[in-house]
Amino acid sequence: MTILLFRNFLLICLATLGLSVIFNIKGRNLFFSALGAGITWLAYSLALGNEGFTIYAVFIGSLAAGVYSEAMARIRKAPVTVFVIGSVIPLVPGLKMIDTMLEVLKGNTDTAISLGVTTLITAGLIAVGIFVVSSTFRLAAVLNKAIFKKQKTSA
Repeated sequence: MTILLFRNFLLICLATLGLSVIFNIKGRNLFFSALGAGITWLAYSLALGNEGFTIYAVFIGSLAAGVYSEAMARIRKAPVTVFVIGSVIPLVPGLKMIDTMLEVLKGNTDTAISLGVTTLITAGLIAVGIFVVSSTFRLAAVLNKAIFKKQKTSA
């Protein structure tokens, strides 16, 4: 199990490395973007566990992607989007979108609607997870600035 996790972690990182080149990410940020994808996938896989509750795992994965991206943006002094793009790639429901379109073409309306709703929920959860982390980091920065300013004026 551990070897499988490690192998998949490396494969996700390599695949995202290639996509990050396409997205024009440069220098060392290319490596860190790919690493973020591996970390996101690892969080997703561990949250998925044996139960297979995908919605919960996608949300946990997007939270991990958000935390990693925000932290790396501050460490590397780069825009957050450089790291978010690579980090969320393993969570994007591309195959579900294709399956939805295939079911529409086959005329299976009920299955297409079911898959479409699942796809939209997955995409929405990715956005919500990133938003929650981004808002939390911004709130912490504002509070930190206000506290630092208050301490500076009282001293």
